[in-house]
Amino acid sequence: MTTTKGLFEVDSVVAIYDRHDEAERAIRTLQASGIDMRTLSVAARDPEMTEHVTGYYTAGDRMLHWGKLGAFWGALWGILFDSALFAIPGIGPVLLAGPLVAWIVAILEGAVVVGGLSALGAGLVSIGIPRQSVIEYETALRTNKFLLIVHGTRREVTKAKEIIGKTQPQFHTLHSERVFAN
Repeated sequence: MTTTKGLFEVDSVVAIYDRHDEAERAIRTLQASGIDMRTLSVAARDPEMTEHVTGYYTAGDRMLHWGKLGAFWGALWGILFDSALFAIPGIGPVLLAGPLVAWIVAILEGAVVVGGLSALGAGLVSIGIPRQSVIEYETALRTNKFLLIVHGTRREVTKAKEIIGKTQPQFHTLHSERVFAN
């Protein structure tokens, strides 16, 4: 984050992919391009959970998943940090990987309520993503799309946006917000 006279910038790029293989290819491209994997998060709804039981469990510090997208999540959890499964009202079961997990947990532990937003939405707003965009991203999850989020310095995020643009997402945009530090 860039700090200047009590002001810092919160930068994120968010991309929406239709299919898991597209999202995975984008993540691999970002990794190969030197993007720090600690700045990257992925979120996707798990429609299988409503159809039949799949397996989830933790092994040490990794969560494992059986089912149609098990290989996808297994690969991501091997390169991204943190993983979680949340049941989000109005969206359903959502699997997450990356720092977005910590942002949501912080919201839940702090019992912070952000007027009408889900925990996922509140987590996104907490990193400077506008409320209207959050609603669009939650809608994308409801329709089984994959969200890819890179959060970091202006330079990192701008580089990530250029790389993501070449991976042909359904949609991608940069969010930047100036915040006054106390």
